[in-house]
Amino acid sequence: MPGLSYSLPAWECITGKKLRKIKNSVCSGCYALKGNYTRYPAIKAAQYYRLATLMEPDWIPAMVTQIKRQKFFRWHDAGDIQSAKHLTNIFEVCKLTPATSHWLPTREARFLKFIDPAIVPANLIIRLSGHMIDGKNATWWPWTSSVSTKTKTCPAKDQGNRCLDCRSCWNREVPNVTYPKH
Repeated sequence: MPGLSYSLPAWECITGKKLRKIKNSVCSGCYALKGNYTRYPAIKAAQYYRLATLMEPDWIPAMVTQIKRQKFFRWHDAGDIQSAKHLTNIFEVCKLTPATSHWLPTREARFLKFIDPAIVPANLIIRLSGHMIDGKNATWWPWTSSVSTKTKTCPAKDQGNRCLDCRSCWNREVPNVTYPKH
């Protein structure tokens, strides 16, 4: 990643909890439930601490302080949106960090269904992630992502699992980013 990211416990994903039980869903082999996310107890403890503080009054200024010098920021490299208030707090952080490009991947369509994409801060892209490997994307949201065994638009796998100079995930001109199944 070309910048910092924010991680919550994947065990607490609202939709992901259900999808983990479904064969061929993108959550059935969730990367955030293995590897370094579980190898080091301090990582899981930090994720749960972040989850517990989401609605604290100082969360927004604390996030702004951490993010304001970043050119790019990824929300939820693990975990997902927890509530409508969580999403509006993210909007506020984005508004207060206008020089940062924010990317928020999510499977929590319930929090996007009732908002107009035009109210999303200009420096934030919310990519509604498809639920199934090789499945179809939602057509009602302008920016999506998917996982495929056949095609890919994300070059990271061919670049040592790094973004390098690619910023498609943060680019509103790119309607869908397709990641290879890994």
